[in-house]
Amino acid sequence: MNTQSAIRNPQSAIQTKEILTPREAAEYLSIHVRTIYRLAKNGDIPGRKIGGSWRFKKDALDEWLSGKDSLNQREKQ
Repeated sequence: MNTQSAIRNPQSAIQTKEILTPREAAEYLSIHVRTIYRLAKNGDIPGRKIGGSWRFKKDALDEWLSGKDSLNQREKQ
């Protein structure tokens, strides 16, 4: 993908990235970025804080969205 097409169609650029910023994760999930931060801070969404910045794996978000991750967390309790 070249830079010009990513600028014109940012959604396709997000689809090819594996690690997302909070803004990209919010856009990917179609929710507000503040909601991403709240969910991450409360541990309700899979993510890691790296050097003071949140990062999210796209695959983990997909699993979380499908409900598979919630089953794993229930088993840990």
